[in-house]
Amino acid sequence: MRLSEYTDYTLRVLMYCARHRERLVTINELAEQHGLSKGHLMKVVNDLARQGLIETTRGRGGGLRLSKEPATIRIGDVVRASETDFRLVECFDVTTNACTLTPDCRLKHLFDAALRGYFQALDGATLADLTSGHPGPESLPDRPPVHGKPAVAVSMPISTRTQRQAKAPARR
Repeated sequence: MRLSEYTDYTLRVLMYCARHRERLVTINELAEQHGLSKGHLMKVVNDLARQGLIETTRGRGGGLRLSKEPATIRIGDVVRASETDFRLVECFDVTTNACTLTPDCRLKHLFDAALRGYFQALDGATLADLTSGHPGPESLPDRPPVHGKPAVAVSMPISTRTQRQAKAPARR
């Protein structure tokens, strides 16, 4: 499974903001720091603001900053909100499944278990874990989900971002 560039940018924005909590961060600064398009970053920032993860200030001297404590932002929740599709195999989506093996196949169950494990690991890490100055993944905690919150079921064909896009009016 590969994360989309959109999710990569989303995580980069959040991590950068978490490392610079003491001040507002600008789109220009993020674009230069990460070598990313300002247009793509604006889309990411708008989504993060709608989700309540960052707050933005317009105008001269404006910018963005986290609106929540990094320790309360689960990486699994961020990935779920920014990815568009978690269907690892065709049979994950019953509306388009045309696989002839479906009645007897156990592959769907294997991939479903793998996806649950993937999100269990992501739900066990917070933005604070990724930005607290520790150098590598070996420093991440091996713990249950944050604040006793259970992981959200992941056997879903479409993410919340796709649903929001479907509800949004078409742009010309």
